[in-house]
Amino acid sequence: MSIKEKISEKVSIKEEVVKQHEIVLFNDDVNTFDHVIDTLVDVCEHTSEQAEQCAILVHYKGKCTVKTGEYDDLEPRCSMLLNAGLSAEIV
Repeated sequence: MSIKEKISEKVSIKEEVVKQHEIVLFNDDVNTFDHVIDTLVDVCEHTSEQAEQCAILVHYKGKCTVKTGEYDDLEPRCSMLLNAGLSAEIV
């Protein structure tokens, strides 16, 4: 058996599957574009351009995914969006 064959026998790959969740922001007739944009920048760490695009999508499409990640990271962010008066949920 060659050295290459011995090395390849000892290599094993472990993959960790992490379930990704999304925060979905929903349209409402209460909040201004500026409030939504400012909140997305603060809570979801969006750039102002990214936050503005999300606000436009929410306005015209009714909803938009604003953050993707692990549940433990998204839960406090979603709570902050809700506390700011926005309509959001984790899916």
